[in-house]
Amino acid sequence: MKLVFAGTPEVAVPALDALIASDRHEVAAVVTRPDAPAGRGRRLVASPVAQRAEEAGIEVLKPRKPRDEDFLARLREIGPDCCPVVAYGALLPRVALDVPAHGWVNLHFSLLPAWRGAAPVQHSIMAGDEITGASTFQIEEGLDSGPVYGTVTEAVRPTDTSGDLLTRLAFAGAGLLAATMDGIEDGSLKAVPQPADGITLAPKITVEDAEIDWSAPALRVDRVVRGCTPAPGAWTTFRGERLKLVTAQPAADRTDLAQGALDAGKQHVYVGTGSHAVELLWVQPQGKKPMRAADWARGVRIAPGEVLGA
Repeated sequence: MKLVFAGTPEVAVPALDALIASDRHEVAAVVTRPDAPAGRGRRLVASPVAQRAEEAGIEVLKPRKPRDEDFLARLREIGPDCCPVVAYGALLPRVALDVPAHGWVNLHFSLLPAWRGAAPVQHSIMAGDEITGASTFQIEEGLDSGPVYGTVTEAVRPTDTSGDLLTRLAFAGAGLLAATMDGIEDGSLKAVPQPADGITLAPKITVEDAEIDWSAPALRVDRVVRGCTPAPGAWTTFRGERLKLVTAQPAADRTDLAQGALDAGKQHVYVGTGSHAVELLWVQPQGKKPMRAADWARGVRIAPGEVLGA
């Protein structure tokens, strides 16, 4: 099939690579978000997908909105048979969905209908899922509600951050998306409607969502830290300034600390929660680079009775 691939961030690059490598399909063009400011100089930088496409000599389309007439006209000129999508980052209007004969097929990083929305991996970790995965489905105008072509499963490891898990799913999902294109092309694969039961939503995790509630159990604190790493980053406050929690782990043998209370030694920093303590391993003070929690504690000279959070 002739394909137009839509995607933007680094997590979409493995799928693009898999389709470029396929001897059954042609990636005729790539659709991605416009260049965005990045780095200290805030200069405009092309998306990872755009950079990879340019390296491969593939035409790159960067519409401000996917309903722009110039973009739609070019899409019709290319005449794709199907448009595979991975984390494109913009809603596709019906006028765009109707262009390819086989529609737009999205690779979504959950086992649909679980975790429909922008942040499925983060929500999966924060909810304590033991198994997650990726799904390919036909895009329709509802939120991740279209019929599913295929799935691949992935175990959630006890120490997984959302970054760790998303990286594994990006590569597993790349194979799934390529196989889905093969199945659509030869007619061996038919999309199956999603069940009405088991629907959960995964809206974007905000900075407010990432604030640690020290009255929650240690298990919940651990899941929030891992689910919000690397973005938006779990955080709390200390002496009125934000403190980012990079890595932490439950400490079941410490049940003597009040919620938010600190116990810092030469090699450890424990914080009380609603159950047992958690041990902070790496933190990032406001305006500084990440550092070992014990080094941070020595530097700020924690006084008896000081706590994290409000």
